[in-house]
Amino acid sequence: MSDATPPPEGETPGTPPPGLEESLRQVGDAGKATLGSARDTGRALRRLVSADLALARSAFGRGLAWAGVAIVFGASSWLLLTGAIIALLQRLGLSWFQSLFFTALVSLAMTGLAVWRVSHFFDHTGLHATRRQLSRLGLFDEHGEEEDTAAPKPKAQHASMAARDQEKTP
Repeated sequence: MSDATPPPEGETPGTPPPGLEESLRQVGDAGKATLGSARDTGRALRRLVSADLALARSAFGRGLAWAGVAIVFGASSWLLLTGAIIALLQRLGLSWFQSLFFTALVSLAMTGLAVWRVSHFFDHTGLHATRRQLSRLGLFDEHGEEEDTAAPKPKAQHASMAARDQEKTP
């Protein structure tokens, strides 16, 4: 009977397999390399979390600043400006209703701009990059993913749903 399996990589056909000590040394070296890789991965993840928290902190501050701008704009200068615009529109011949309506539209547009900017900056406080990396490592699962993998519905429910759908079709 001939031995048809090729020799392991790095060995020639006539070389005996490594001894127990050499095998243990190779396993130990592989373990050390794995530990070093895990340590490097942990450091990279720690740097990612730190950078993500810095981004969230900065975005939170900017969002609060924009919220402050919206409050200051809406509470102080807009009241005076609205009164002046209403008086000007009245002088140009518009009714009270039209004058108040146009100034209210401008006020709503400015409020919409402020809300958009606040929501834009608060979106950065979600730690999205950290969540992505933790999900890849299997350490963090979003709540939405658990609902998608829920147990399938029993056949009785499928049958009743199919019957209901057939009743609805003309």
